[in-house]
Amino acid sequence: MHLKRYRRKTLQEALRAVRDELGPDALVLSSREVMALGVRGWIGHREVEVTAAAERPEVSANRHASAQVEASWAEAGRARGFRTGTPSEDDRSTAEIAARLRATGLDAETAAAVAEAHPAARRRGATPSSLRQTIADQMAALAASDSTYASVEVFVGPPGVGKTTTIAKIAAQERARRGKRLSLVAADAFRVGAIEQLRLYADILGTPFSTARTPDELEAALDAGRRPLLLDTAGRSPADDVARDMFRILADRPGVRTHLVLAANTPRDLARRVFDRFEDARPSRVVITKLDEAESLGTLMPVLRERSLPISYVGTGQNVPGDLERATPAVLASWVAGDGGAEARA
Repeated sequence: MHLKRYRRKTLQEALRAVRDELGPDALVLSSREVMALGVRGWIGHREVEVTAAAERPEVSANRHASAQVEASWAEAGRARGFRTGTPSEDDRSTAEIAARLRATGLDAETAAAVAEAHPAARRRGATPSSLRQTIADQMAALAASDSTYASVEVFVGPPGVGKTTTIAKIAAQERARRGKRLSLVAADAFRVGAIEQLRLYADILGTPFSTARTPDELEAALDAGRRPLLLDTAGRSPADDVARDMFRILADRPGVRTHLVLAANTPRDLARRVFDRFEDARPSRVVITKLDEAESLGTLMPVLRERSLPISYVGTGQNVPGDLERATPAVLASWVAGDGGAEARA
């Protein structure tokens, strides 16, 4: 076996180079994003590195090199759940699909699951559209199926992830598409200008607005507010004294649904800490924001699978009322595949 690495600007260019030099039977062992070489790397450009292997009689006598390649294949197979040993044509096609998915930022386990779930007859030369359908099938469990509102929709999460903007987008879309006015409540008395920002949106939309700086004010706003009601909270842990009292009030109320808002570019370990930090708020949904600032949704997939909370919305920019979509399987698949949601909107 002959092992070689290829670095190109895109995964497609790297795979083409593999086929051109090593032939159509070459085995793709791995793919990853790396810093570009030379000046391009100094200014932050990245490229794709693909490691591939192929039978080469002239080097097969080198047992050490051959053993390394076989070990690499076995390791890749164990990581992705593929069969080990001499790879079959189906193994190669499945491994290539997984490598393409890994290049979008998807983790090895999810990439392997998608590759194995893709119809065997369509694995060789799999098209992007057929892969998106398989990804959508895998994402179905993570897409919130309900499109109706709870009486009170609460949005929690760290500062700066886009809670206020998300609420404004939801309210603006309802006003524009259905002429419906949703009540807005601002309970973020800690961030400078947070209440005024939401008040401004409410004035523009002509929707009911109230503030809740204390637990007593929150109870009054919940009692008086027209339903559905969207509640913006401070980016503070539920363990905080004031926040704890507010979340206690919400926990005792029927018809309350809580969304944890998380930025798509959040590192995985930090995302896990965010889930832990807001566990006492009892979120039952997740909103993913700032997808326009992330390469894809794939990097967060291990955490989202671990926590098993359905995704209600994805935020794709700062524009109000646009740049917010319901998290359907097709929308999630398009963002996981790194297509920026284009296929789902087509």
